Amino acid sequence: MTATSPDPTGLPYHRMARYSPHHRWWRPLVGTVVLVFVSLLATGILYLITDEIGWAVGYPELPDGGADFGPITNTGLDLAFIALNLPLVLLVVLWLGRRPAGTVASVAGRPRWRWLGWCLLAAVPPMVLLPVVAGFLPGDEGDGGGSDVWVGWQTFLVSLAMLVVLVPLQSAAEEYVFRGWLLQATGAYLRSPWLAVLPQAALFAAAHGWGTPWGFADLLVFGAVAGLLTIRTGGLEASIALHALNNLLAFGVSAAYVDGLASDETAADAPWQLALIDMVSVLLFAAIVLWLARRRHPQHLSAPPPEPTGAYWSYGQVPGAYGPYGQVLGGYGPYGPHPQQPGAPWPYPQQPGAQAPVAPWPYAPPQGNHGPYPPPQGNHGPYPPPPPNATVPGPTAAPSGPGGPSPAGPGAAPTGAEGPGPATPEGAASSPAAPGGASGPGGPSSAVPGDGPGSEGGPSPATLGAASDAAASRLAAPGDAPGPDAPGSAELGAVSGRPAASGPADPIPQQSRRSQDS
Repeated sequence: MTATSPDPTGLPYHRMARYSPHHRWWRPLVGTVVLVFVSLLATGILYLITDEIGWAVGYPELPDGGADFGPITNTGLDLAFIALNLPLVLLVVLWLGRRPAGTVASVAGRPRWRWLGWCLLAAVPPMVLLPVVAGFLPGDEGDGGGSDVWVGWQTFLVSLAMLVVLVPLQSAAEEYVFRGWLLQATGAYLRSPWLAVLPQAALFAAAHGWGTPWGFADLLVFGAVAGLLTIRTGGLEASIALHALNNLLAFGVSAAYVDGLASDETAADAPWQLALIDMVSVLLFAAIVLWLARRRHPQHLSAPPPEPTGAYWSYGQVPGAYGPYGQVLGGYGPYGPHPQQPGAPWPYPQQPGAQAPVAPWPYAPPQGNHGPYPPPQGNHGPYPPPPPNATVPGPTAAPSGPGGPSPAGPGAAPTGAEGPGPATPEGAASSPAAPGGASGPGGPSSAVPGDGPGSEGGPSPATLGAASDAAASRLAAPGDAPGPDAPGSAELGAVSGRPAASGPADPIPQQSRRSQDS
């Protein structure tokens, strides 16, 4: 059971014939004619077939001309043929009404089984009260006109099993025909529920035959109350519960006596005492159901009627760009049902909680990389750096010229600039000059024992470059002893700042000699 529809544009039960975008004024009328015709035709054919089978087998003939299979079988056939109207109603609603078949069951579009259970419980007190009170009334013929002889437990239990199976189906079929299709067909033209219930109530009473005025009035009240309860609760559950228990009680009492089920009497033949008690019980049931409806709040209005949105599907869908099926209202975009993250730099939907990348390029660079390509190992610029031990600590040597003092003493390494700077030509670093190396023309060199005299002017770039290369070559091979033209151990110690180690001399590398020769 669902809650009451909050949408005020929904339809009440008796207006459900309009719950279709294909509703036309003629559909309820044509559907009624087709339903009556097909029901009578199917019932006549089935009776004819069963009679032929009975006569062929040798069953006796009834006064009305049909085959007599016995009270239990005859009653079962009658109930089964009435129950066949239930699928007929559903087919007429689906094909001619052009709406879901479940809309004849309730405004929810389906039978509401939980609410049906509550209605069955509500029908128990009136149905228990009815036979108890009727037993004390004079002139009661509640046994259906049969004898007062007990039929026996075996026959009674067989009859009761048949009734339990077929009576609910027969009662539901009658409710689907009268309180279902006929009530909705009338409500397609009449808005007032009070006017809509009257035609089906009169047809319901007439379908049971004309017996006594009290019997007809009892059936008329039953049809009107059942119709109003159907509209008030939004479905057939209350009327089916009342009808099924009422018929089970009536057929059960008849089955308890000999020839009770063989009687041709119906509810239309009830005497005034029984008719009066039955009307009181129906009103009592209505009061209980209305009290339950105020507490349980069954849905009594349908959802808003669908609107036609295309030519390729029967019922209106929510408009959408991707097919005939309804789309989620407030869709998230053309790429999928997932919400777009605010400020996301990509067009695809992300899962909730996804974070945008913070890198300025699509793929994260390797750790510590600052460009698209990794630089050579240990390279920090376009030119190779000077050797790490080429820097000579100490005061900056003053340039020497003609008559200028030489800052170097015996066994000391020359001093120069601490690294390449603006005044250093060709990027040459200040390096100790090789012993025995002569300065080029135009400039002095840092003097060590064995150096030749310098010339006037600045130092020669070639000479400084050759000296730097020679020192770099010697420092690149630690452990080698100084040769005849190489700086001594004391000089290397002065350059590196560590005590010099003595060892055998080795010749100056070929690269340093070529530099000095140049």
